[in-house]
Amino acid sequence: MSFLSPDLWVIVTFAAAVFQTLRFILQKVLATATLSPTGATFARFLYSAPLIAILTAVYLRLTDHALPSMGPAFWAYAMSGGLAQVVATICVVTLFKSRNFVVGVTLMKTEVILSVVIGLILLGEGVHGLAFGAISLGLIGVLLLSTPPGVTGWGWASMWNSSVGLGLSSGVLFAVSAVCYRGASLEIDAFDPIVRASVTLSAVTGAQMLGMALWLMQRDPGQINAVWRARRVAGWIGLMSMGGSMGWFIAFTLQTAAYVKAVGQVELILSLLASVLLFKERPSKRELAGMAVLCVSILTLILVV
Repeated sequence: MSFLSPDLWVIVTFAAAVFQTLRFILQKVLATATLSPTGATFARFLYSAPLIAILTAVYLRLTDHALPSMGPAFWAYAMSGGLAQVVATICVVTLFKSRNFVVGVTLMKTEVILSVVIGLILLGEGVHGLAFGAISLGLIGVLLLSTPPGVTGWGWASMWNSSVGLGLSSGVLFAVSAVCYRGASLEIDAFDPIVRASVTLSAVTGAQMLGMALWLMQRDPGQINAVWRARRVAGWIGLMSMGGSMGWFIAFTLQTAAYVKAVGQVELILSLLASVLLFKERPSKRELAGMAVLCVSILTLILVV
């Protein structure tokens, strides 16, 4: 693989990163203005799950594919990944309230190094030495970004804060969801990666939408009405979520989750642009250094995989 002739999984991963950055921008606006973190997360699934189900049915019809069977192992992977993703997304949206946009997204990227460990435990999929070195380099970039503004030094006490806790928690949970989604897609007996990805995505997002709706009806019913009132923006969240999720799921059917998530860190560059141009936030020199290290990690990984 090279920069001039990347594999398909690299192309769809880049596309997914673009869609995901746009979705987080919209979720940040809603979470800080009209919706709670849980409501902003529900908006993502409410306005994407029906579209995904419809498009999956249309694709199966146009390509003459029957709906593949989904056994117990598929549902175990899919539901575990779906639950982990919901909680992780709530952590991220909450994080947007406490630190700036680009740092929040970067802390979430601890999922990359964690995907290596979780993928090895759950699926027996490891990474080779050079790739692991590139991924580990990315962890250094995350550490550079973990100190709160105005705090100097490298001690654990100075680095740890609630924002870091939320970021690391989301990283663990996103890593679990990524590996579980790959595990679910591998359980589907179909050669076409779009069939495997779309069927898995339909099952997951449908369950997430219903689960969160039931939760909000019991815990915070006002947020359901708030999500509907915010539909002009929330609807776009659904569209961006659909595009991003489809990209990630196709990539997961083609490549190990750790590699997909590592290349997906290109989202950090897009987040920096959004942070500066849209939210008028100014990352510190240390934060810029951390992002530079992460960029080197991504480029190295593309060359060695």
